[in-house]
This record gives sequence, C-alpha cells and structure tokens, in this order.
Amino acid sequence: MQNVAIVLAAGSGKRMQSDVKKQYIEIDKRPLIYYALDTFEKSEIITDVILVTGADDIEYCRKEIVERFSFSKVRSIVCGGRERYHSVMAGIDEICINGGCEYVFIHDGARPFVDENMLVRLYEEVKLTEACVAAVKSKDTVKIANNAGYVVSTPNRNLTWIIQTPQVFEYELIREAYGILKQEECGLSCQGIVVTDDAMVVETWTGHRVKLTEGSYENIKVTTPEDLITAEVLVKRR
Repeated sequence: MQNVAIVLAAGSGKRMQSDVKKQYIEIDKRPLIYYALDTFEKSEIITDVILVTGADDIEYCRKEIVERFSFSKVRSIVCGGRERYHSVMAGIDEICINGGCEYVFIHDGARPFVDENMLVRLYEEVKLTEACVAAVKSKDTVKIANNAGYVVSTPNRNLTWIIQTPQVFEYELIREAYGILKQEECGLSCQGIVVTDDAMVVETWTGHRVKLTEGSYENIKVTTPEDLITAEVLVKRR
C-alpha cells in the first residue's frame, strides 16, 4: 500500500429524513457513495481504498457497490463504530494489518464531488507538511457565541475557513495521533472534548500543525434533503 483512502460510510444519516441511509440514496441511478469511490478508483494518486461502513451494510456494499461497479482498489470493507473517530480508527487498524502505507486520505463518503485536481493539491502539500486538509475560505461572516446564544466575538473573515475532506496525513503521524486518542478516549466526555475531524486529533494529541489546502465549493457534504437537491444538480452538470 502506498496512498490509502479511508472512505467513511458508517453514518446513520438521521438529518436526511429518509428510510434509506444517505450514502446509499441514488443520484442518477447510482448510490451517493459511488461518486467518491469512482474518483479514488480512477485516481493516479490513490493506490488502495478501505471502505468503512456499518456492520449490517458490509455485504450490501460488497455486492451492490464494489462488485457492481468493479471498484478494484477497494481492498477491504470494515465495520465502523459509534462515533466518526471510531470508524477512522477501524480504517487505520486495517491499514496497519496490511503493513502500513505512506499517506492516508480520510474522506467522508457523503462528499461525492472530490476530484483528481484536489487530490493532486493535497498530495503535493502533504509531502511537504505531513498533514493537510481540504478547505475553502468562508464566504460568510462567522460569529463565536456563548452557550446562551449571544455573540462573544467576530473573527476576521479573511482568516476563517470551512473544513472539508479529504484530510491527508503521513501514515505514522495519523497512526500515532489516533493511538493516543484511543488510550485517552474514556476521559473525553469528562474534559468536554468533542472530536469533530481528523485534523483536530492530530493537532490535539501530537501538536503537529495542519496546513489548509484549497478544496472546492462544490465539495459539499450531503447531510439534509436540501443538500441532495444541490447534489443532483451538480451530478447532471458534470
């Protein structure tokens, strides 16, 4: 393994308000997860893919997605966990079992519009920095609020970014970060720490700086029915 993409598809998608999990909702006769996997399959950067899904969905993913669309780079389909970071851990453990790799691209399967140009930018950046994430500058003013909903501060908009995936790391660095997180997991709730992305894990438990790298405003995360409408338009346009 050289450059491995961990594709996360273990979420329940409650906000989608659908009986079908969001990663399997079809757009143009293909499940949502297909589009990210197809990009990784065709990429010259990615050599292997680990698909992380729910325990009950493993066989479905194998037959109806991997075999149906001939995704030869999907080496393993593994069971995710309760939280997103548990699923990432499962992917990293699977890479470890297979002997490790150089760089790990961690991607939310609900982001169908990752593209090769983005992967190239991230790959060139991670070779220099060991840790980088796709991101776009915020178009809107951002407010920091307190628990009561009152504004506490207004950051300079030129310095605020919207974080996306893929998030890309040198293998040993991300393995170290998640190894420490695993050891300290029991104390997270007591400390009030909510793990929201992989960059946070690296920043918090290794102190390594993470470089923001140009993503795309089309690289949306499909979370709600409104997002699905946007995704349908983008698929037809492409």
